[in-house]
Amino acid sequence: MPADTRPPAIALMGPTASGKTALALDWAERFGGEIISVDSALVYRGLDIGSAKPDADERARAPHHLLDLRDPWDSYSAAEFARDARRAIDAIVARGRLPILAGGTGLYFQALLRGLSPMPAADADMRAGIAAQARERGWPAMHAELAAIDPAAAARIKPGDPQRIQRALEVFRLSGRPISDWQREPPAAPRLPVKVLKIVVAPRDRGVLHARIAARFDAMLAAGFLDEVRALRALPALQAHPAPQDLPAIRAVGYRQAWEHLDGGSDAAGFRDRAIFATRQLAKRQLTWLRGELDAQWFDPGEGGGAGIEGAVRRFLRGRALAGGA
Repeated sequence: MPADTRPPAIALMGPTASGKTALALDWAERFGGEIISVDSALVYRGLDIGSAKPDADERARAPHHLLDLRDPWDSYSAAEFARDARRAIDAIVARGRLPILAGGTGLYFQALLRGLSPMPAADADMRAGIAAQARERGWPAMHAELAAIDPAAAARIKPGDPQRIQRALEVFRLSGRPISDWQREPPAAPRLPVKVLKIVVAPRDRGVLHARIAARFDAMLAAGFLDEVRALRALPALQAHPAPQDLPAIRAVGYRQAWEHLDGGSDAAGFRDRAIFATRQLAKRQLTWLRGELDAQWFDPGEGGGAGIEGAVRRFLRGRALAGGA
């Protein structure tokens, strides 16, 4: 088999609060890299503190890509991410630098690295019509409609997940075929112009990860997270939206709980507990997805795992010239 001569790229994966940002910045500085965000919350403008978006100092240390692409009342699909990420990779490689794909949104990684099953593209008018029906009937009723036409999809999608219910109904109405049928078709992704090393960072002790999640959320609160959400709620476009809590941006972990808290749905302690619990559940889902990445190398960022990660990256990059690398 001929050697793979494509330039290198690193996919740095892991659950939320596992330390991906610090590693990505370190590698970008030492190996001449540029960071491509693989995070579905970081694409939205105004979602900064609660999404742990890189701040001005971090962005000054290394170029970042795919941040602040959409307003919080807009949508952004995995297919759009794959398109934008490929463009970013091409540009980074053309500069002779190392693409570092860092984040925890599994569907985005899947769309880029393996492709998505072919199905109809998003249709703004169709989505608006479905959203209007949901406001009249409620999302549980829309989920019941989905169960009637696509039981397999309805079994996977919770009644409280409007984004996925909307997409499943949209696909059916556009094509006449259930989304579960489309998803059974093999994905087709053009070969990437880079050879990718997959690294997963995740503490073996779930208690360590839970403590990191709680500490990070408390730091977000201290940094003004609730004021950030108040500013979002004051935006005219969100005030005019008939159901802002159904928007993907506002449903992001932490933001949904903060929005409900500011609506009077919980006291301060209850809000904190609910947000931390939701973040733990997100981490659990991320870990479940990551276990399916059989070609990834796993490291615990503690327990001396740093040396193992360093060795894996240096072996992968050995002999490959990179602009600005160590």
